[in-house]
Formats: sequence, structure tokens, C-alpha cells
Amino acid sequence: MHESEFPLDDSIIYLNHAAVSPWPQRTANAVKRFADENVAFGSQNYPSWVATESMLRQQLQQLIHAASSDEIALLKNTSEALSVVAYGLPWKPGDNVVITSQEFPSNRVVWESLQKYGVTTRAADITANDSPEAAILDTLDDSTRLLSVSAVQYGSGLRLDLPVLGAACRERDILFCVDAIQSLGAVRLDVQACQADFVMADAHKWMLGPEGIALFYCRQAIMERLDLKQYGWHMLEDPHNFDNKNWEIAGSARRFECGSPNMTGIHALHASMTLILETGMQTIEAQVLENTHFMIDYFSQQSDRYQLITPGAEHRHAGIVTFRPLNETPESLFEMLAREHVFCALRGGGIRFSPHFYTPRKRLFKALEMLDG
Repeated sequence: MHESEFPLDDSIIYLNHAAVSPWPQRTANAVKRFADENVAFGSQNYPSWVATESMLRQQLQQLIHAASSDEIALLKNTSEALSVVAYGLPWKPGDNVVITSQEFPSNRVVWESLQKYGVTTRAADITANDSPEAAILDTLDDSTRLLSVSAVQYGSGLRLDLPVLGAACRERDILFCVDAIQSLGAVRLDVQACQADFVMADAHKWMLGPEGIALFYCRQAIMERLDLKQYGWHMLEDPHNFDNKNWEIAGSARRFECGSPNMTGIHALHASMTLILETGMQTIEAQVLENTHFMIDYFSQQSDRYQLITPGAEHRHAGIVTFRPLNETPESLFEMLAREHVFCALRGGGIRFSPHFYTPRKRLFKALEMLDG
């Protein structure tokens, strides 16, 4: 199935799912069918589009083990979802938000932008402690209103113990926000087990979907704590009753979707999610971790030539392996790999490999062989 679903060009070795993923064949087919339908019939079949939208929410509910699909909103991207949280909460001067020292700009800039309201952003140094969770929890104080972390760090590939963090936040009445873009579709995430209040992830990485559509999970019990900054027809309780003058905001997470949905993105991600759920996240995670361990074993045996940036402990692994060459610059090695059509990334002070579950072992082996040259 993997070969037919991912007919990547034979000339490339694709190790860049932590950036932008190729689409599965079924996703390309779904978008083509949707385009052909638009060309031939316009929006005549709009009710079926709405049904696909509803199915996608249910798929995403299943993916993250949310209590209800009513807790799932479909937004444009991770940054938009983070901004909905950041600008929806009632801040007071002196409040603070805790993040980590390794965050992608999306999970840093949005919180730093609250400085104009007297809110401070505090970054826990997760490199200075054998336990990044301990470093994070030590940074919390009585003025911390929210902890926001990436489930997996984009540069180092470090995977955090979310249940430990979530339990501490719930105990201290601190909101817990998880940027899951580097974990969803690669490793399992259970929003109830980790007691997350908010989870967000764009579709275009490990979920094998397009850019422009994202999951935003908001726990039902705290949904109304977020003040809304955008208004429109799609966020109403009865959105298709256009003549209703006595409108009310939807009681579901659709309240965060102010206008017309991205139906092209919805059809694409729905198709990608059918593949993920058919394969099963347990199977996908096992294969992703097997690929990760295969690469880490290689770099561990080449310690005179390469330094692993990704932590060595297995419970810290997800799909990212980042390494630094000791005998040349990361940039020069990256340029060599690019010439050989190995598609990867410069991140975290080194080179980042991020194969997915379907990546053939022979492709991984070939990429590693190039590093022996």
C-alpha cells in the first residue's frame, strides 16, 4: 500500500516531513475530484461538502482522543490557533506565560506580543537539566496563567512528557497549551490523558495534508473563557439560517471559525486522515520510531564524525533526528545532500532528517551511506 500511496519520484530521498510533507496519492485524487466537481457542477453538492467537513472533525477527534468532535475547530494554521488562545484570554498586568527555550517562533512570538498588556513570557531552559519537564515546572510560579509547549521540538526532536506537564498544570490551575504540529500523525497524542486545554497543529507535516488547514482543539469546559475577536456567519449556532436576526454563538468549537470554510483543504485532509486512521497510529508510531532508532544507531556509531543533537534516550524520540558534522559545516554537508537529491533541512544548529512511517528503509540507508563518503 505504501508504494502506491506515495509514488515519490525515484530521484529524491524525502526526509523532510517535519517541514512540508508530500501528499498521499489518495489526497491528490480527492483534490482532483473536488476540482472537477467544481468545474462541472459548481456548489450544487454543497451538502455533501458539509458532510465531509463533519467527517473530518470526527477523524481529528479520533486522532487526538477528544471527548467530542464539538471540541474540534478547523482553522488556517497553528499560528492562528495560538493567536485565538493568546488574544482570547483575560490577561492582567503581572501575568506570565511559560514556554521552552527551543520553541519555533509561532509558539514564542504570539506570547511575547502580549507584553503590551503587561504579560511576561518566560522560557524554561530545557537544555540545562536532565529532565526538561523539571526545568519547565521550576519556571512556573504563582503568576503563571498558561504553559505552552511543543509536544516535539522542531530543531532537536526532543519529545516532552505531556501527561506530567498536564497534571502539574491542572493541579496548579494553569492552562495547558500544546503545539502538536511535530507529533500529530507521527506519534500518538491523547488530549484527555495529558489534560491539555488547547492543542493545535497544521496539516502539512506529519498529517500528510495541505497547508492552509489546521486542527484546533479546545476543551469544552473552558471554551467560553476565550473571548472572540472575529465574527461571521459560520460561527453561529444556526449558520445556514441567514435570516435569523437573533443570532447566537455556536456552543461548539465552530465558534472559532468566523467565515467560510476551506473546503479544498477539508477534502484533502479528510483523504489523508483516512490513510492515517486505516493504517493506525500505533502502527505509524512504531514505524516512525523504528526509522528514528535506525538513524540514531548509525550516528552513535559515527561519534568521531557526527554529533547527535537529538537526545539519545528512547522515550524522548519522535520522528526527528538532528545531527551536526564534526569535520565540516552543517551548511556544506547540507549542500552536498541537496545535490544528491536528499531532501532534508538545516535546523537546530545541524541537519534534520525526518522520514515518515512509509519511508523505505533502502532510501534511509542510501542517505546514510552518503554521509560515509
